[in-house]
Amino acid sequence: MEFIISILAGVLFATAIYNLLQKQFLRLVIGSVLLSHGAHLFLLTMGKLKRGAPPILTDNVNDYTDPLPQALILTSIVISFGITSLLLVLAYRTAEENNTDNIEQLRGNENE
Repeated sequence: MEFIISILAGVLFATAIYNLLQKQFLRLVIGSVLLSHGAHLFLLTMGKLKRGAPPILTDNVNDYTDPLPQALILTSIVISFGITSLLLVLAYRTAEENNTDNIEQLRGNENE
């Protein structure tokens, strides 16, 4: 199971890098979202996908689940949501002001 999720995280990272190298501003936003989702899966995989009891001390339970990866992923989801909303507002405002979302035209390089 960890192997499949590792491959999925790698595919998300590769797709994110491809989108980050594009010239459209909206693709940059999509690339950053995919990159954060790949990081979430990577953190989950590094925490070893194992099943066990909740981390509450009770009698007759020897196998507990580590809560740290879930806490890290939850924090990362909140941060990536804030970054994504900021980038979407920035992309919308840029497209409204300049009538384009092409990075090269925003830089002033219309010939390329």
